[in-house]
Amino acid sequence: MSFTLPDIKDEEIYLIMASAAEIRNKNIELIRMLLAKDYNVLVITTNQPYDILKKNYERNGIAMDKISVVDTVTKYAIGHDHEPVKNCRFVTNPADMTGIGIAVTESLIGLKGKKVSLLFDSVNAMLIYISSQNITRFVHFVTNKLRLMGFSGMFLAVEKGLDPDILTQLTTFVDEVIDDEKDLLNNR
Repeated sequence: MSFTLPDIKDEEIYLIMASAAEIRNKNIELIRMLLAKDYNVLVITTNQPYDILKKNYERNGIAMDKISVVDTVTKYAIGHDHEPVKNCRFVTNPADMTGIGIAVTESLIGLKGKKVSLLFDSVNAMLIYISSQNITRFVHFVTNKLRLMGFSGMFLAVEKGLDPDILTQLTTFVDEVIDDEKDLLNNR
């Protein structure tokens, strides 16, 4: 099942809701759309380790040359450092908000002067590691950083997995909420 984003504006931030079964497919579709619009993409992955993410992208015909990654899960999962990768910054664990913030900031600074969009692959996965209050603080931090740098951003989430208070907070940080399931129901 495919969905269409409205015209992506260079400095707009989106919250994209997907079903739990479709979140990985949405990630692939979003990456394809962003690359087709000539964006450099910074992926913050809280859901899949870099090596798995890279394999999924490549299996789907997506080259990694315009994709940078902040990986929050590999070091945590394997218990030691991953060998260095040119386009990836490995953070100790998904609860390390300071480390993730630094990696995101450094990655975005490295992309300055380019057309950039950030893709946060799963707000829900962060709930496993940190409180909802810290997630909203972090998303607020990232959205403000994107706005100050003139970049766009997309946050993927599973609506049924979010507390309504978190969803309300996240909605206030973005320019538009795209709920694929509701859009499909409204178009029937």
